Amino acid sequence: MSVNKFACPYLHSEVELGAERELHIAHRHPDLLPMHRNRIADTLAQPDEVRLSSRMANTRMFSRYFDDVVNGKHIVVVVVSEVAADRHWIATAYIARRLSGGVIEWKRD
Repeated sequence: MSVNKFACPYLHSEVELGAERELHIAHRHPDLLPMHRNRIADTLAQPDEVRLSSRMANTRMFSRYFDDVVNGKHIVVVVVSEVAADRHWIATAYIARRLSGGVIEWKRD
């Protein structure tokens, strides 16, 4: 099974995107994958905002606004952190008109 890794300076680590999760995103959110795959990497590398999930423990939502994605939308990448294993992986990712849910942990100035 192939695993792609993306740099995430905020977590001081790499974030994994496994084949099964990539298929999930492509099927559930075809507006994101495969066309905007590079934007997942951009969002993890330089997010506009990071929120702690109120639904799942050890989960953050990284978001970034792009003018050229569906006439101006946010890409949200949901990352689960397994602290004991020092592992971070993408649970899902999607395009959103606005951000909601969770608690803001960090926001770009």
